[in-house]
Amino acid sequence: MIAENVFVEIAAILGLATLTGIIGQKLRQPLIIMFLATGILAGPSFLGIIQSHEQIELLAHIGIALLLFIVGLKLDLKLIRTTGPVALATGLGQIVFTSLIGFLLAAAMGMSFLSAAYVSVSLTFSSTIIIVKLLSDKKEIDSLHGQIALGFLIVQDIAAILALVGLTTAGASVSGEDTGYLLFLMVGLKGVWLLGTVALLMKYVIPYLTRWLAHSLELLTLFAITWAVLLGAGSELLGFSKEVGAFLAGVSLASTTFRDSIGARLTSLRDFLLLFFFINLGAQLNWSMVGSQLGASLIFSIFVLLGNPLIVLIIMGIMGYRRRTAFLAGLTVAQISEFSLIVAALGLSLGHITEETVGLITLVGVVTIFLSTYMILYSYPLYRVLSSPLKIFERQNPYREAAIDTFTELKDVDVILVGLGNYGSGLMENFLRRKNVIVGVDFDPNTLEKWRKKGVPVFYGDMADPEMHEHLPLKKARWVISAVRSQEMNLALIHNLKKNNYAGKVALTARNSQEAATFERAGANLIFQPFKDATEQAADALTYAMDFLPEHVDWPVSFLELRIRSDALAAGKAIKELPLSASGISILAASRGGRIFYEPTPEFRIFPSDRLLLIGHPDGLKEAENMLNQLKPLKDTEEKDPFEIAEIMVSKHSDLSGRSLAELHFRQQFNATLIGIRRGDEQITTINPGEKVYGGDCLIVIGKAGAINELKNLAPL
Repeated sequence: MIAENVFVEIAAILGLATLTGIIGQKLRQPLIIMFLATGILAGPSFLGIIQSHEQIELLAHIGIALLLFIVGLKLDLKLIRTTGPVALATGLGQIVFTSLIGFLLAAAMGMSFLSAAYVSVSLTFSSTIIIVKLLSDKKEIDSLHGQIALGFLIVQDIAAILALVGLTTAGASVSGEDTGYLLFLMVGLKGVWLLGTVALLMKYVIPYLTRWLAHSLELLTLFAITWAVLLGAGSELLGFSKEVGAFLAGVSLASTTFRDSIGARLTSLRDFLLLFFFINLGAQLNWSMVGSQLGASLIFSIFVLLGNPLIVLIIMGIMGYRRRTAFLAGLTVAQISEFSLIVAALGLSLGHITEETVGLITLVGVVTIFLSTYMILYSYPLYRVLSSPLKIFERQNPYREAAIDTFTELKDVDVILVGLGNYGSGLMENFLRRKNVIVGVDFDPNTLEKWRKKGVPVFYGDMADPEMHEHLPLKKARWVISAVRSQEMNLALIHNLKKNNYAGKVALTARNSQEAATFERAGANLIFQPFKDATEQAADALTYAMDFLPEHVDWPVSFLELRIRSDALAAGKAIKELPLSASGISILAASRGGRIFYEPTPEFRIFPSDRLLLIGHPDGLKEAENMLNQLKPLKDTEEKDPFEIAEIMVSKHSDLSGRSLAELHFRQQFNATLIGIRRGDEQITTINPGEKVYGGDCLIVIGKAGAINELKNLAPL
């Protein structure tokens, strides 16, 4: 029944994929591994469900095209100038060293010249599709190591295409065809023509076409899919891979204003279609010749898993990158790709290698893809273990990344802000508004460049990197704040800060109450819950809007709903103190905590977070908005006698010793609040008036600095 009905066959495959995915989720295994397992189970070696190979392969190719299209869509062309040299050097260096050492290993095992050549070439290629999918899932495709990895993977793909052309040429030569050697020249000319055509379309056609299509989002999405598949097919017809064409299609749309919208709508479709790529890859694995190649496959697998990352580490270290960046980029080449299987299949069809050699390459592919997936997914814990030994691969001055850092001359730092995404950028804007000295930390070079242009000191790094703390001005910072919503990363940050004896305060961002409780137990001084805070503000705004905001008034006046910021000049002032009437602006209503005050009187005092409904001329409303939320002058907000918390030791001869708090009139006499007493190993946190103070007690008090100093002088007497 399944063999006769393609629809039933696809349904069975999807059902098996869902089942293995559920099992993998329960066992905490990556879905890529489970989808490969689905292909192996559904393939001819086991259940034999897959019969419609062409249909599944077609879906897989469309998925690959969309994957590379979305990668190209997010590519910043400016970044190519910075990562291009290292990507080229690393890509070519890894290819040369891997193929050379791989050939020597194969020759030492007694393989023939041709077999050793095929094996060595197969070991050089890494799977762009698998790596891009893993990096995208980990949100690392925009990081420096992600961009470098993407660069040298593209270099590998181009090399793979040339290798396939070379093998085809060799096959043509063996068969006596004189035209074989013209293929290299033809490939070069076709490549120039393809790039030139795409460049012209980018400049003269695509911007106007996308603006016209954007009137219908569905039509724009359809065009994006069509363009990715069409350019992928055209690239393949020209002798290149579909990956190259789809990637160029994405790059051609990357400069348009619609790239984020297109990418968001295609992500789910990409993930679904890529399922068929992994299933197809698993189903194509040839297990018939595996048994006799176990020993050799183990040696080559170890070489790929360890040797390839080692080569990347050495090259990037020499070029001036930090060992962490080099290590994370190097892990992406710790497997062989589908290109390797294609090369092996072509060699078998040309009669250059035997089925045993194909089986060897197949087994190396299975082992390395399986293990490298875990290496990439758990790259941070792996790096923490290997960090110290990897120091030999890092220059004393890793100048490539050190050039990004701009805070070396800072004397004092109020805040080190880790994570400059949407939430982090909002925090950054508000800190700068308050004139705080702040250092930004992120692993996205584009984000850092944006803040650097605004004059903000920045540092390239990841909060999970223990070495990051060696470069940050932690001793000068009052606060370290994480705007990253990741429990694992935040716990790693606070652990590393404690390990480095950081004496300041720590604030973390939690996604929910459970995470907040975890961070509190870990020692965070302050916890942000952006979703919880936003829902409360949204409820206030909606209540206000439902009750009062007018739908439409046909009169030459406008309405403005304005929220008073906590640091605004208007906060704490009465309406009569604000110069609104002079500009013809009136406050019709104010909302506070869900309660609405209609037509507030001149004595009505405005508090932070109040929502005001203003009425007046549009120009006057704009001026009123700027005036009401104008930042308070620093001289008004500076505290000459700031609050502080302190520990005060009481001497046995002190006037405080032996007297109860009621007798001392502590709060009235010393203008400070007693919040606890440490007496030996005992900690007294519930303070009552009858509690006596004894010599040797340590008083925990809070109050203004002047009062605290007077109390410190009195206690030892």
